[in-house]
Amino acid sequence: MSTRLDEFRKILKRGQAALITDELNIRYLCGVPFTDGMLVITPEKAYILTDSRYIEAVRRDASDGFETLLMTGSLSELINSVLSENGTESVGYEEASLSCLRKRIYEEKLSRYNFFPLSRKAESMRSVKDAVEKDNIVRAQRIAESAFEYILGFISPDVTEADVALELEYRMKKNGADGIAFDTIAVSGKNSSMPHGVPGRQKLGRGFLTMDFGAKYCGYCSDMTRTVCIGKPDAEMKAVYETVLKAQLNALGNIKAGMKCSEADALARNVIEKAGYGKCFGHSLGHGVGLYIHEPVNLSPHSEDVLSAGNVVTVEPGIYIEGKFGVRIEDMVYVTDSGCENLTKADKSLIIL
Repeated sequence: MSTRLDEFRKILKRGQAALITDELNIRYLCGVPFTDGMLVITPEKAYILTDSRYIEAVRRDASDGFETLLMTGSLSELINSVLSENGTESVGYEEASLSCLRKRIYEEKLSRYNFFPLSRKAESMRSVKDAVEKDNIVRAQRIAESAFEYILGFISPDVTEADVALELEYRMKKNGADGIAFDTIAVSGKNSSMPHGVPGRQKLGRGFLTMDFGAKYCGYCSDMTRTVCIGKPDAEMKAVYETVLKAQLNALGNIKAGMKCSEADALARNVIEKAGYGKCFGHSLGHGVGLYIHEPVNLSPHSEDVLSAGNVVTVEPGIYIEGKFGVRIEDMVYVTDSGCENLTKADKSLIIL
């Protein structure tokens, strides 16, 4: 059976090797999370280079096909030894995550080798989830949804935005999350018009409260947004909420593998534009989710990406009226050849508290 290592090796030619330095790509390819070291992959062999803090866990938990080497001296000397032993002539690097400084150091210390970019091969592989990855994302999502159910009873005019954010994060960790997937957003009243507003110390205002949050489970992220209303909404608020919901449902009902991501974005954007709020929807419809909260693919109007079966993406249209209020509703879906499976089960009717 083909492994992730086998799939990655397809980009390597004879005499080439790859340095994997991105922590998430390291975890994806070798199965072990650690923060100091790298992978060296050649067409025939694969090595995990790490130090004494992680060596025991790596030797115990790493995927088959890797040889573990302990870093005791100069890292560049160890890399050079591995490359030389394997007859390497050119070395691939991760251009999306390797800093200019670190690349310059490698080129100076390993000057006998030619360097070339790996063209985000590992990230491309990560965009399509297998059954285990999907299950981890679903588990993370159920943890987040449990926190959402709790928070509905916690919300009151006596708590602050920061209180809501902190309580969501506590509940996710209490319910089994490794950690939070990203900094929690909880913005109320006029602040809800800021899509990525920072929770403040002021008490919750009347009107919309938008909460964007996610959990991690076995390293995999979830992502959801719900907008509730504190107090009775007026006619405009109801109309905006229903427009956002209608836009999202249109996208959810039509997204499928083979569709251009720009076309998926248009499914929701056209509904919002037709309602007269096109200028109030400034961000993309969604993004891939996995070991990192923002992964390929990108569901934006200008994206050249195409949806594939196995992608897990968010569908999160919004309308933001500066100085008044904002609404966003976000679900995660698993893309299939015939449509998409919604991984989010939380209620998204307008909840009035």
